[in-house]
Amino acid sequence: VQLVESGGGWVQPGGSLRLSCAASGNIFSINTMGWARQGPGKERETVASISSDGSIYYEDSVMGRFFISRDSAKSTLTLQMNSLKLEDTAMYYCAATEFAYATVASNFDSWGQGTQVTVSS
Repeated sequence: VQLVESGGGWVQPGGSLRLSCAASGNIFSINTMGWARQGPGKERETVASISSDGSIYYEDSVMGRFFISRDSAKSTLTLQMNSLKLEDTAMYYCAATEFAYATVASNFDSWGQGTQVTVSS
């Protein structure tokens, strides 16, 4: 499975960004897709994931601000990020797994190259 992210960039606090991910290759092996991030000096953490049955997970700090969606027919994944905070600054990665549920980075076995999100004034 190959994953390619797009949509990162710079935004002021309170602003919005939309990340996209396109999957290719053995997409039929994918059950759950998600977004993880890794800030400077921090461990990689899963911020949101969505399974093929529609189950969605959000990390507590992004609940109500980030929204994940998936178009299985087009093999695409998006993350709408609203009310961005300074602490949301990180490299954001698209990820996929054959598992039915994924809430930690180690659950995923396919990764994109990442797209940088910087929140600053």
